[in-house]
Amino acid sequence: MTLPNQLPALTSQQIEELNQKLSNMRHDINNHLSLMMAAVELVRRKPEAAERMATTLTEQPAKIAQSMKTFSAEFEKTFRIRHG
Repeated sequence: MTLPNQLPALTSQQIEELNQKLSNMRHDINNHLSLMMAAVELVRRKPEAAERMATTLTEQPAKIAQSMKTFSAEFEKTFRIRHG
């Protein structure tokens, strides 16, 4: 990872945009975690639903990772951080 020699000066609009993207990411992660918790609770109450809920449970971590990756890319773009 290569950091710029000097951090770029951000406008209030850029800061607001990053904050909004961070808020969106937190919201997405919360939604995915809520789905996981609901699926676990359903399986706890109705074990016969385990197979159906397994898909929901296994898909959520990848969705969380994608949300974080998207935010990270925007953050790196804003601060001109380069890889390689």
